[in-house]
Amino acid sequence: MKCLSHVLTAFNPMLRSSLIAACVALCAAVVCVPAVAAPEDSMLANIKEAKARLDRTESKISKERVALANELRALEQQVMKLRNETTVARRKMDERTLSLSQLENRLSSWSEQQEFQQNLLSRFLLQTGVDSLSLSEMSLSDKVQKLGEKAKEFANQQTPSFSAGKVVLANGEVTQAKVLTLGPVTWYLAQAQNVAGTAERKQDLFTSTSTFSDTDTESLASLASSGNGSIKIDPTLGRAATREQASEGVIEHVVKGGVWVIPIVLFALLATLIALFKVIQLWRLPKVKQVASGKALVNMVGSSGVGFFDGMQRELYDITKRASTPTERDDELFSALQQDKIKLEKYNGTIAVTAAVAPLLGLLGTVSGMIETFRMMTAFGSSDPEVISGGIAKALVTTELGLVVAIPALILNAVLSRKARHYYEELESFALVLSNDEPDVAEKSDQKSDGQKQASAS
Repeated sequence: MKCLSHVLTAFNPMLRSSLIAACVALCAAVVCVPAVAAPEDSMLANIKEAKARLDRTESKISKERVALANELRALEQQVMKLRNETTVARRKMDERTLSLSQLENRLSSWSEQQEFQQNLLSRFLLQTGVDSLSLSEMSLSDKVQKLGEKAKEFANQQTPSFSAGKVVLANGEVTQAKVLTLGPVTWYLAQAQNVAGTAERKQDLFTSTSTFSDTDTESLASLASSGNGSIKIDPTLGRAATREQASEGVIEHVVKGGVWVIPIVLFALLATLIALFKVIQLWRLPKVKQVASGKALVNMVGSSGVGFFDGMQRELYDITKRASTPTERDDELFSALQQDKIKLEKYNGTIAVTAAVAPLLGLLGTVSGMIETFRMMTAFGSSDPEVISGGIAKALVTTELGLVVAIPALILNAVLSRKARHYYEELESFALVLSNDEPDVAEKSDQKSDGQKQASAS
């Protein structure tokens, strides 16, 4: 009975009710017939009939279950289809409700992506030797076609072999030669001129970067004819030769600065001449004799005579001798000190001006060079880094030259000004000694010196 109840629960309600009715009828037929009255055959017949009904009912349930499963599967597929249609419809509604700004953002993003891809393509073509001017005139389809050609060239480089090509030799002659390319290195062999070397490809021509000796040329010719031979490889890939060609002298480097180099060089020459003159002038000045007081002055002059002082110090001493009053003496000493100060500091200002003006002239030259560089970029584009770097390097030459002139000028001005100031301070101290003593100090010293001369003469 438990198994029967489990089977009944699996069917739909209508089949379940019919099955239950058949089972009840079977039980009633078995129970209601008295044991003594019902024969054994009638009981077996009733059981068989009930079993037949049960089999028919189960068969009917199985058929209906398959039909219902198929119907359920069809409904599920229909639901999935409707769900997909709903998703597509919602997406279309979202696209319709997009604002204009969102569409512009999408368009801008797509444009930036396209520009980025084109820049990558242009950069690759530039790195493979395509000229920037030719690249700027190419359309997108031409760039793609050129990319395909470069891809074929790279594929051919995997199996290197000699091929014909035009080579520009070191003397500028364009000749037909055999060319061998292996990775980034290219060799050429011009049999007509018996010249060989390494080359660099520029568009459809090869430019010679170095020339081999006769022995290396014969070895490369043997490799081209028989397939056996040794070749020379430049491990720097031509950078060493390029650096040697780019090396320049001092005059060539200075000339690169342009017209603004002229005033900087003139200021440098002027400051150099003045510095040499001031060095000779200051170092040829006689040493100032240190005098502590008037009594020491009388003793020094009396023992050594009037010629004890020299130069500017002698002039100050002579003023003290000539002066008749203290006021006149002080005025003449002050005037003489001012003239000595002017003489000592003369032309030092020119050196200071040179130290200040030279960097400004260099900066002015750099600004002019940068303006010219930007003008060239506007005319020929900024895709070639050599144009930009070359222009900036030339522009910075004037700044470099200005600093080279200004730094030594600043040091010379400081040294010469200190020397002149120290000498003037010594003269000023001597003048203070003459001014603070009695007016007859010079007379006493002269009398003492004259007495010593007479005694020595006698």
